[in-house]
Amino acid sequence: MELNYAAGGRVSLVRELERSKIMPLIQVLEVLVVVGVLLWLVNRFIPMQGTIKSILNGVVVIALVLWLLNAFGLFHSLSHIRIGS
Repeated sequence: MELNYAAGGRVSLVRELERSKIMPLIQVLEVLVVVGVLLWLVNRFIPMQGTIKSILNGVVVIALVLWLLNAFGLFHSLSHIRIGS
């Protein structure tokens, strides 16, 4: 990213930084559709026990809700979670 301070360059830099931080709504919808279709395909075409299917669906939904909360800035501590040592 080039720093251009002449003739409003600072304003365009700030706008570019804000635009790069905010995930567009269309991208969020695309992720929701892709995850939904993949989950439907797994549930429909992969034979597995009902309890395992329920656990899989629950894990995917919980992960998706946490991702959405983080994407919209409502769950700031998600980036600070460390797994392992």
